[in-house]
Amino acid sequence: MRADYDSQADALDIQLFRFDLYEHQEEVDDDYCRVGFAKGRPADVELLSPAEHLDLLEVAAERFGMDATALTAAARAALSAPDRVVELEVGKRQLVA
Repeated sequence: MRADYDSQADALDIQLFRFDLYEHQEEVDDDYCRVGFAKGRPADVELLSPAEHLDLLEVAAERFGMDATALTAAARAALSAPDRVVELEVGKRQLVA
């Protein structure tokens, strides 16, 4: 997963896997959040004013079957390192016995 926060545009892009072109995009929120699809599944999440709208990542995750925890972790990492690409690998939740 790659995340990039553009501080000038105040826009966050989270790429779940490499792809060439979107097949289509779906709006999560009319103004702030969109999910792009490639290869028949969610491939990219775009979020405007991310510091104020991180909650929309959870909405997107629930609506399109993504991992909300991983999206939020990627977003926070990108916000912490603005104007740089952050690569993140989030493992599956470990069950506690």
